[in-house]
Amino acid sequence: MTLRTAGEMARHLSCALEGDAGMQLRGVAGPEWASEQDLVYVDSPRQSERVRLSKARCVVAPAQLAADLRAAGKTLLVAEKPKLAFVKAAAWLAAPEPAKGVHPTAVVAKSARIGAQVTVGPFAVIEDDATVGDGSEVGAFSFLGRGAKLGAGCRLHPRVTVYAGTRLGDRVVAHAGAVLGSDGFGYVTDQGRHWKFPQVGSLEIADDAEIGANTTVDRGSLGVTRLGAQAKIDNLVHIAHNVEVGERTIIAAQTGVAGSSVIGRDVLVGGQVGIADHCQLEDGCVAGAQCGIPTGKVIRRGQMVWGTPARPISRFKEQYGWMARLPELARRLAQLEAAAGGSRSSSETS
Repeated sequence: MTLRTAGEMARHLSCALEGDAGMQLRGVAGPEWASEQDLVYVDSPRQSERVRLSKARCVVAPAQLAADLRAAGKTLLVAEKPKLAFVKAAAWLAAPEPAKGVHPTAVVAKSARIGAQVTVGPFAVIEDDATVGDGSEVGAFSFLGRGAKLGAGCRLHPRVTVYAGTRLGDRVVAHAGAVLGSDGFGYVTDQGRHWKFPQVGSLEIADDAEIGANTTVDRGSLGVTRLGAQAKIDNLVHIAHNVEVGERTIIAAQTGVAGSSVIGRDVLVGGQVGIADHCQLEDGCVAGAQCGIPTGKVIRRGQMVWGTPARPISRFKEQYGWMARLPELARRLAQLEAAAGGSRSSSETS
């Protein structure tokens, strides 16, 4: 990571500085693992003791927690939103960019357009008419197909595959093993044979999106699959053909989104969610972990759903509560039936 002083960091974050402006900062860490040159943060009184006992000498903290940390000899960066300030600090302290240039083992087509300050790693392949924007990085063993486009400041980690014609905006990050623009899954069956439906569309990923490791995003079948600006997709997610994902939407690991579903802006999708085809998740809704959303279902704006089939969380909790009571209710029912049977036997005897 790049070495900065506490004073430089305070100016970068527009924070008030209390303490040693010349203190050097090398990286970020959690309180228990921090060294003297690491930056840590605190945003809750529950964390104050951990931070106070940490080896870290510089802390991002809100004003209401400053007094205790000041007494412990810490240098403070006073921020209204400490966690956000810490994230920005971490980005500024991030490791320097790798050496620029094309590795001698990379295969780059003569018709490919390579921008300024670009890095192309070992054994990467860039095909005809592909474009790599200024300051982008194509990691080792990555593949950029014919006519594919990377904007400026993108980063493809090792072994990322970008199929022909796929378009990435600026500052897009794709982690190792991601596959972008692969064929969608669609077949027409006739007389015992599956005929593959054409998969001739495209994939467009907007600025500042991030794609997790081993995630696949298919191209459109006849149209376009789209990921909006700042969409954040976790590891091991599958997004099928013709899906649209809105701006700032977050999708957690092992989720599958079937074809032609539309996910709005600022949506949160938990881990292992199954979204069937032609669903619509409106802006700002939340799909809890492992819920199942059946074909064509609409999740309304701002609604939180859980369970399979997905339903409003209040209804899910009520129904789940009754399910948990089923063994008890079964015992009570058996007792009632036994008592009723005994009463009938007594009546018949008399």
